[in-house]
Amino acid sequence: MLPSVLFVTSEMAPWVKTGGLGDVAAALPASLHQAGVDIRVLIPCYPALRAAFPDACTVAELPSLAPALPPARLLAARSDGLPLLLLDCPALFERPGNPYLDASGADHPDNALRFGLLSRVAARLGQRGSPLGWQPDVVHVNDWQSGLAPAYLHYEGGAPSVITVHNIAFQGCFGHDTLAALGLPEQAWRFDGVEYYKQLSFLKAGLQFATRLSTVSPTYAREIQTEHFGYGLAPLLRYRAAALRGILNGIDTTSWNPATDAALHQPYSIETLAGKALNKSALQAQMGLPIVGDRPLFGVISRLTHQKGLDLLLAVADGLPALPAQLVVLGSGDKDMEAGFLALAQRHPTHVAVRIGFDETLAHRIEAGADSFLMPSRFEPCGLNQMYSLRYGTPPVVRATGGLADTVVDCDSPLADDHGNGFWIDGDSPHALWSSLERVSHIWRDSSRWAQIQRNAMRQDFSWKQPAKEYIALYREATTSAELQ
Repeated sequence: MLPSVLFVTSEMAPWVKTGGLGDVAAALPASLHQAGVDIRVLIPCYPALRAAFPDACTVAELPSLAPALPPARLLAARSDGLPLLLLDCPALFERPGNPYLDASGADHPDNALRFGLLSRVAARLGQRGSPLGWQPDVVHVNDWQSGLAPAYLHYEGGAPSVITVHNIAFQGCFGHDTLAALGLPEQAWRFDGVEYYKQLSFLKAGLQFATRLSTVSPTYAREIQTEHFGYGLAPLLRYRAAALRGILNGIDTTSWNPATDAALHQPYSIETLAGKALNKSALQAQMGLPIVGDRPLFGVISRLTHQKGLDLLLAVADGLPALPAQLVVLGSGDKDMEAGFLALAQRHPTHVAVRIGFDETLAHRIEAGADSFLMPSRFEPCGLNQMYSLRYGTPPVVRATGGLADTVVDCDSPLADDHGNGFWIDGDSPHALWSSLERVSHIWRDSSRWAQIQRNAMRQDFSWKQPAKEYIALYREATTSAELQ
């Protein structure tokens, strides 16, 4: 029998999304639901969700569950059959900005209360006497925003829990006074509790007390146990290594399908790869670049940040005209980096085109029209764009970190055989990136070999079917472990 699951998230595409968690929260529960799991998704009722589900009905009134937490209620809705539980508390969630930042880009000052409430309600639903009359077998929380739920369940009793880390750099740390305000016992203020360098860390609490831990790729699961990638939590993760699993994310293979993608100038497949060249010409025209076929076109769709390694690209991109190659960039982020890419395009208007911001249609067209996709991330828990690129026959150029290492096989590796589907950057430096661009440019000119790399890429299955099976196995581990305790 399949375990029943409460899936707790602070964002969910398409309504509320700041990163990969939003995509996972949309796709994984849907895949689990299709597999027959009795799953319900708990998410704050932000304005976008209230507008999307105006007929959501009240299924539970929630009195104040801790000294500083206001009353709330649960609204029930469905998204393509998937049951949603909207945590309705206008005082905490009915506001402009994104889930974590106000309109000026500063943290909401009451984030501890906002996500303390989400965690507290998640735990309450996982306990006997759940106000829904339904208690899940497993409470699955995600990142720091719901990371306190396993701590509540530990101290008060309830269902076993799973926490998934999507990015360990964000940890949700607040002052000692938060402990009492959120109704946690003073005994929790210990190094083996929720205390973390004299602060209350939501993420540390989840990693300390969840029955099972997971992250979004096997390599990232190993990396976060090292000091370089663990952001201070590596000792705890090494201590809990036996409970930690790395499960590679999937992608939406319906939306991201070059054979049926309505955004493309010419749909294509592994059998009709010639259609990809028409998308390259269309992308060059749309971005104001010369329509030429004698040089590779590199694509970037990214947050423009140090983590993504795009400062390395800025450092070498003036060499693109001599390579020769073209570059299309879509993204936003650090203002200095935005300005740097805009200046680059001004210096080389026939070789570089830049759009600041985000455009979903253009993102699809870049994946289809670029010859190769650049992703020189310094760390990448999973990454999605490299999987989109592989699906679209656009071999990615990546650092061998996190999910990038788990999905991209360097075509020059002795182990590549018939599986080489992209390129690894050998180091964290402008020189290493430039060497990779030269290598790509050289191999691209061998049309037969390039087509083989494309076919290797497009044959891979990045659907959510396999990750869903692995999460079901993890839920079973969690329930079995709890029964043995």
